[in-house]
Amino acid sequence: MLLYFMKLLILLPLVGGMAFGALWLWRKYQPGLLGAQGDRAIKVLEMLPMGTFGKLAVIEFDGKRLLVSITRGRIEKLAEGREEPPARPSYGYRERLAETERVGQDRAPRL
Repeated sequence: MLLYFMKLLILLPLVGGMAFGALWLWRKYQPGLLGAQGDRAIKVLEMLPMGTFGKLAVIEFDGKRLLVSITRGRIEKLAEGREEPPARPSYGYRERLAETERVGQDRAPRL
């Protein structure tokens, strides 16, 4: 029984250290996906997996946003966008309430 606890006390920190080391290495060599990218010239803003081997990525370079397709053998530019996405209209509480009431009146049964 004592041998079991000795093995446990030695191997448990060893396995924990290996897991921590693996996560640290992954974070170090995947800078565009996990951490902040700071003041780099090229920034990966978003990445979306498409199927088994393909990905779509939005990359910012020189003030422009590029949509690229990434596969095993190629990287293609699909589209070029604006620096900032268009702003969505912001509705306040009163506008939403008025819209809800208007829709409710349209659907109300008429007698």
